[in-house]
Amino acid sequence: MSERIADLLIRHRYVCLVLVLGLVGLAGYGNRYLAVSIDYRAYFGADNPQLRSFNALQDQYSRDDNILVALVPADGVVFSAEFLHLVEQFTARAWETPHSLRVDSVTNFQYSRGEGDELIVEPLVEDALTLTPQQLAEKRRVALSEPVLLDRLVNPSASVTGVNITINLPGREQADEVFEAVGFVRGLVAEFSTQYPGVQFRLTGQTMLNATFPEVVGRDVRSLYPLSVVLVTVMLGIFLHRVWTTLLVLAVVVMAGFAGMGTIGFAGVRLAPATVGAPVMIMTLAVADCVHILVSYYQAVERLGDRVEAMRDSLRLNLQPVFLTSVTTAIGFLSLNFSDSPPFRVMGNMVCVGVLFAFLLSVMFLPAMATLLPAGRVRARVVAREHLRAFADWVIRHRRRLFRGLLVASLALMCAIPLNEFNDNSVNFFHPDIPFRADTDYIDANLTGISSINYSLYSGRDNGVTDPGYLVTVEAFTRWLRAQEPVVHVISFSDVMKRLNRNMHGDDPAWHRLPDDPQLASQYLLLYELSLPFGLDLNNQVSFDRAWTKVTVSLRKSSAKELIAMDEAARDWLRANAPQYMWTEGASPNLMFAHITERNVRGMLLGLFAALVVISGILLLALRSVHLGLVSLVPNLLPIGAAFGVWGLVSGQVGLGLSVVMGMTIGIVVDDTVHFLSKYQHARRAYGYSAPDAVRYAFETVGIALVATTLVLSIGFLVLTTSRFNINVDIGQMTAITLVLAFVLDFLFLPALLVMTEKKTNGQTAIHDPGHTAAGAAAPGSPVPGADGAGDRPRGGPP
Repeated sequence: MSERIADLLIRHRYVCLVLVLGLVGLAGYGNRYLAVSIDYRAYFGADNPQLRSFNALQDQYSRDDNILVALVPADGVVFSAEFLHLVEQFTARAWETPHSLRVDSVTNFQYSRGEGDELIVEPLVEDALTLTPQQLAEKRRVALSEPVLLDRLVNPSASVTGVNITINLPGREQADEVFEAVGFVRGLVAEFSTQYPGVQFRLTGQTMLNATFPEVVGRDVRSLYPLSVVLVTVMLGIFLHRVWTTLLVLAVVVMAGFAGMGTIGFAGVRLAPATVGAPVMIMTLAVADCVHILVSYYQAVERLGDRVEAMRDSLRLNLQPVFLTSVTTAIGFLSLNFSDSPPFRVMGNMVCVGVLFAFLLSVMFLPAMATLLPAGRVRARVVAREHLRAFADWVIRHRRRLFRGLLVASLALMCAIPLNEFNDNSVNFFHPDIPFRADTDYIDANLTGISSINYSLYSGRDNGVTDPGYLVTVEAFTRWLRAQEPVVHVISFSDVMKRLNRNMHGDDPAWHRLPDDPQLASQYLLLYELSLPFGLDLNNQVSFDRAWTKVTVSLRKSSAKELIAMDEAARDWLRANAPQYMWTEGASPNLMFAHITERNVRGMLLGLFAALVVISGILLLALRSVHLGLVSLVPNLLPIGAAFGVWGLVSGQVGLGLSVVMGMTIGIVVDDTVHFLSKYQHARRAYGYSAPDAVRYAFETVGIALVATTLVLSIGFLVLTTSRFNINVDIGQMTAITLVLAFVLDFLFLPALLVMTEKKTNGQTAIHDPGHTAAGAAAPGSPVPGADGAGDRPRGGPP
């Protein structure tokens, strides 16, 4: 079959050339439809339970997507007349932010007090420049004693304050809307920075997070793609030593990436930062097919002298393994469709399509173009073969020690897998030199916690939020939350009701407690709401039907494990201390990201199993050997387990990126195994070689190509480590580690395993010596067709 298809491809190579270029052009047209998602929700599927809970919360209360601006005075004194005047001005201008819903700061905090039977509600700070030192001291005292402000909009030392802008995007053109809001705030910061050069302004919040995603995508596109092309060019130049051939391979890899991205563009999906690495992966993986075909081609040219016949010979012997490796790689990436995170499904499908286009280009575009270019010898071929033969002899001689040693080492590394723990935080997705990450880390350390969890508590009926029994439970829950170690700040409706009860009793501190009369409590709340200015109402804490209130917990930047543990403890408290109708689950973007890695790993384990079953079935059918099919599983699974063991020893932090590495690498690591086994099997079946001689043959014919492709693939994936998006960094690092371990096992463990387990062929079991000739083999000196070494026989051994 392979010979017939190879003859067809060569005979009609120019027709194939035109056809494949047409397909690439058609697929590439879809690139015009590609767009970048700027919503962090893109990382969650529609059926994600944490996303559903958060969306329900957003629908129940006013939206809380926000931009938080931290203002840091040069002298570390927030409550000075000059600095409070700045905060007043900035707060007033912040209301002009497009799509803003409300603005909160220490200056416009609605401070309530009682005067007789009246409730006075007014901004905490007005006309700051007119305040006396005594008044400033009083404002400072009030702010630092107010639960709504302390550790949220002002820190305990009153050296940093914040202005929080709540954003409610219409959602019609989200990208434009986000950048309208963020662009305005950045412009405002630039304006005030010029007026007040000693003041620092730092920006964080969910809307800033959304804006940072596409900015990082653009930065990575401008750096990753050119770097990938440069490194691929250098590596190809080193191994191929031909300028035109190098440019030809570059054309293949670029067109494969172009077609893969364009095909996904037709589907109308939006790209996320996690998919930015997909074109780099496609370009890197496309190199492997080209290298195998070209190495065989140049070796055949030396023997046959005719470029067309040499390419025909190369295709005959490489078509099956190249097709198998392309299909298995595509299946590995298709397993990403089991991911719980849509961007990884997009990445998997994109790379799958790109890999299949790379195969078509390798067998339809590359042969036609290569036969038109001058051919030459691959340098140092003979020397490299002698080294590989010597290396093969060493492996065969020490096969038992290598087998035992590598098996024990791999299993020992796998024992370190439990050292890994799931840990994701959306802020840590970004490199520390990204302004959003740097500002967020500063705010987390100096102003307020950037991780949050919201609890929506039901009162049991409409207008039930002023029921004394309900308020007592809310207050008890609030006190419990504030006593927990990671908690920095809690916003609770019970604080509002305690303050109002005190206000309505002449601000007597003894009355700073919850009202015990539901009628009075309802009157207090109504009077307070009527006194609040537009935009500063209680809709962010109380539902429209007055049946629910929201408790918001802020924590220092926490690991996924800590957030999940905090949420579970809070739910346990509610189950033990609150009526059943108040039981609820926490909801927040931070909690969504905390759960996504664990959910993703569960899905990807299923995907890995499915990919493994399909790939194993394909190898069994293609190799037509149960023995070789089963043998192939060992060097394909061990590298993945050992790589996670290495990660456990080095880092131990498994985030969203690493959760998909298992599925995508199973299809990649099988490539070297397929090429090695196909050459080994060819030698066994076609020429009757013994297992040791077949191993030597495989090393001589495919060894150079495996070294080249492993280096290119490893360096290509390491390009992702230069990304400013840490999900891509993790994928690049772990994939490179897995590829290196797979190469070691394919070069040391697999040959030893084959020699130790293969049955006799034609009665031969002896370890090869230079004078031995295999029964049924060609006579010495006659050409022997071989994969990747088309027509070359092992030097000094059986022909």
